[in-house]
Amino acid sequence: MAELRLKSFRFRAEREADWLRLESLLRKAEGRSAAALSDEELLAVPVLYRASLSSLSVARATSLDRALIDYLESLCTRAYFFVYGTRSSSLERIGGFFARDWPAAAKAAWRETLVCAVLTVLGAVAAYVLVMHDPEWFYSFVPQGLVEGRGPDASTQALRATLFDSSHNQLLSVMATFLFTHNAGVALMAFALGFAFCLPSALLMVDNGCVLGAFLAIFVQHGLGVEVGGWLMIHGVTELFATILAGAAGFRIGTALAFPGERTRLESVSHAGRGAAVLMGGVLVMLFCAGILEGVGRQLIQVTWIRYAIAATSGVIWLTYLYAPRAAKGVVAHG
Repeated sequence: MAELRLKSFRFRAEREADWLRLESLLRKAEGRSAAALSDEELLAVPVLYRASLSSLSVARATSLDRALIDYLESLCTRAYFFVYGTRSSSLERIGGFFARDWPAAAKAAWRETLVCAVLTVLGAVAAYVLVMHDPEWFYSFVPQGLVEGRGPDASTQALRATLFDSSHNQLLSVMATFLFTHNAGVALMAFALGFAFCLPSALLMVDNGCVLGAFLAIFVQHGLGVEVGGWLMIHGVTELFATILAGAAGFRIGTALAFPGERTRLESVSHAGRGAAVLMGGVLVMLFCAGILEGVGRQLIQVTWIRYAIAATSGVIWLTYLYAPRAAKGVVAHG
């Protein structure tokens, strides 16, 4: 033990000056920026990094004391990110997210997105058919808080008033707020529960479709199908698309857990989680846009064809932005 401590002392004495200088330069750069270093100091960092890396290799090979090895590992890690890491401003990172990372994450999850869209449509169709056949099914799909005054017993005049009559703005706002909160909650839950082998996410997609289908059926029964479609879709295209993408992010994690391939499950989930997190960042942006469309556009625009035009335009914009071919520079890797 005494001989080992002597070797460690000599090893540190011969090389410690370089380690301390590298640590000082890193601290200076981390405290401000790389611009704080002079040209001479910038050139010295890679040389000192390689020397410290060599010291770490020797320390591991000769089994020097654990504290010294931990110190060198930490120092070399910091130096590695300084030498080889990309340094960009917050604005550049945000720009990269919108220009490359978010669209790349959406493209990588296109299969999961398609599955979630199909599940949502199937839920909507099933609920629509059941409610059209027996209106009492409506209460099985739509929460009681939304039913009041807008259920199967409502008159055509009352339902039309919720879509166009400005005197019913308070009622309209309650319904709109509920639908937005419901879809946002579904989006977050579908992502958060994806790790459970996709099953909760799949059920949430179906359930969300059922609410939509039951809601549409009641208005169609009163001859207001076209009108309610415009009322819903002016913001619903963005909101439902965001919910489906959130489900796709959850599916991405769930399938990585269930089918890790050549990776370990932990590695597979970690890899998929990075892309899913980027996708969820985009979902939050879409929900914010949907909130603006719901809170402003739908309340002010009372003409059905204009509502449909805005809905179609928003759909084209999202599809083009997320899936149109673009340069592959700096995209997020998603396997």
